[in-house]
Amino acid sequence: MRSSRDERAPNSRSGVGQAIGDAAAYPARVAAHALRGQIETAAEDVLAAPEIARLLDRALAGSLPEDFARSLVRHRVPERVVEELAARGELDRLVDQVLASPRSLEFVDRLLASQEMQHALRRVLAGPELRGALASQSAGLAEQVAAGVRHAAEGLDRRLGRSTSATDEAYAGVVSRAVGLVIDAILIAVGTLVLGVGVGFVTWLADGLRPHWLAGTLAGIVGWIVTAGYFTLFWSTTGQTPGMRLMHVRVRPDRPDRRLTVWRALVRTFGLVLAIIPCFLGFVPALFDRRRRALQDYLAQTVVVVDDGPPAR
Repeated sequence: MRSSRDERAPNSRSGVGQAIGDAAAYPARVAAHALRGQIETAAEDVLAAPEIARLLDRALAGSLPEDFARSLVRHRVPERVVEELAARGELDRLVDQVLASPRSLEFVDRLLASQEMQHALRRVLAGPELRGALASQSAGLAEQVAAGVRHAAEGLDRRLGRSTSATDEAYAGVVSRAVGLVIDAILIAVGTLVLGVGVGFVTWLADGLRPHWLAGTLAGIVGWIVTAGYFTLFWSTTGQTPGMRLMHVRVRPDRPDRRLTVWRALVRTFGLVLAIIPCFLGFVPALFDRRRRALQDYLAQTVVVVDDGPPAR
């Protein structure tokens, strides 16, 4: 019985003390409630005073905003706020809310339709930086494709052609030369087509060419002239056509004391035609010859070598 009285005694004393404390604080709470309106009014009057406004203007005109901004950056306050929002998922919700807002879509439409934005887009699209980047990307892609084609052609050349010793010069195989020839044929076809369209337009202005067989004959002659001039010009000047340049192969005389003259290039062009006419049988000797020479190489006394370096000047 004594222990139960001792247990109730502290509780009763604490309840009495709390009641006394509430009674003592009640007048203070009543006074604070009564004076809250007056305190708020006085605070508004103080903040609206001209002296306070001048003090704020002076503080904002000084280095306080910059110091405050630097302090925020130094203590990584924006990063911490963004990380906290991202961790709680609030950042995604805010972004989705902004993107889904009709005002955001309206703002984007107005921005894209503005004359300033259109002028900026035209200036960026017509700038040399963008053209240079596109040209660089296109050139890089074309070079990668060409390198892949060269690698595949060289692999087939090693399988089809006769193996050479390590001391022999690297001669171009049949596959590499064939790919270069196909590229040259496409270029010749395009050039002949353009020239034919021009000639056809001129003859149309002149009320046509009579008889029709004469027009066909002239078109065939022009095609042969374009083909002969194409190979003769490139072989006699640079030693390689655009197709051969893409495949990194080059024509040169079979002996150092000889030169690749216009006559020799013309003979090689005639030999190329003879090698193609019998279903490309003129290229068969290149599969067995040590220097991989075809019919046109025998006739013009030339060889086709692998040229990985810059073109000779």
